[in-house]
Amino acid sequence: MHIIESKIFLIFASYFKTTMKEFSKEVYLKWYEDMTMWRRFEDKCRSLYLKQKIRGFLHLYNGQEAIPAGFTHAMDLSKDSMITAYRCHIHPMAMGVDPKRIMAELCGKATGTSKGMGGSMHIFSKEHRFYGGHGIVGGQIPLGAGIAFADKYFDRKAVNICFMGDGAVRQGSLHETFNMAMNWKLPVVFVCENNGYAMGTSVKRTANHEDIYKLGLGYEMPCLPVDAMDPEKVAEAAYEAIERARRGDGPTFIEARTYRYRGHSMSDAEPYRTKEEVAQYKLEDPIEIVKSRLLENNWATEQDLEAIDEKSRAFVEECIEFMEQSPYPDASQVYDFVYSQGNYPFLDKFCLLYTSPSPRDRG
Repeated sequence: MHIIESKIFLIFASYFKTTMKEFSKEVYLKWYEDMTMWRRFEDKCRSLYLKQKIRGFLHLYNGQEAIPAGFTHAMDLSKDSMITAYRCHIHPMAMGVDPKRIMAELCGKATGTSKGMGGSMHIFSKEHRFYGGHGIVGGQIPLGAGIAFADKYFDRKAVNICFMGDGAVRQGSLHETFNMAMNWKLPVVFVCENNGYAMGTSVKRTANHEDIYKLGLGYEMPCLPVDAMDPEKVAEAAYEAIERARRGDGPTFIEARTYRYRGHSMSDAEPYRTKEEVAQYKLEDPIEIVKSRLLENNWATEQDLEAIDEKSRAFVEECIEFMEQSPYPDASQVYDFVYSQGNYPFLDKFCLLYTSPSPRDRG
């Protein structure tokens, strides 16, 4: 390990005084219930897409469920916030957003989180401090730092969790944001959900090395990789980074090493990987990890877990029923979220510019 890398890890490790909520029976049961519901929700979304009830783009989260489970365990959900990219159905559920409203949003219904006008890539909830859902690759990275700047300015003692994919870390906006966040010691935790592929391009083909977390070293930002198939390991890393930010010591960069079991989107034929590769990663299924620990610790029986599975199935069906019974937005709603400022500076000059005859017309 390089000297500077060791230094960064020593700085990070010096803060490792775990005082977060213990990993109890109740926590594991909640993880199992949440994660099984999230998986079934995404599977049902795939079915609805094939039936053309969900239109446009659809990016599923199967395999990555340990990340929001672990992070929300470590967060203070009364004040901390979250922002992510376009694979964004599950993060808001973990933050407390009603899955029924998310399902309605995916299908363009008026009861959706954005009144049916955002769709799959733009889930949003001001109430639960979930700020998207962003379709522009890397576009959310500076926004996460901006939210953290506001938290620091107003002394909210809150932390923003800013998620991104392994493709987004190749954007220039990441470096500008890292530099500013370290310079101003912003209360933000940057998290790369590294699922191995930027659409269909493997990480090994996008840079000189595959250790994405090392991008933080150039800014002397505490940084580390974590096994993101295990919610316990995610929660431990998340807690220390969050508390560091809350103390005013600035950001951390976490590379959450995970894997997606579905394609990049519904249009992805997945020619870049083999079925054998996917099957190998399914041996590390985060839901199976949680299930095995529940059984090993005698916290639940197979019958208990089957009952939870059935509860998850029934709830997802309730989400679909809610969506089906919800109306589409009225056509007039298209004008509801457009505003104008009557006294906008120089507006009169703009009007003059566009109404005056051109030199050619003046002859």
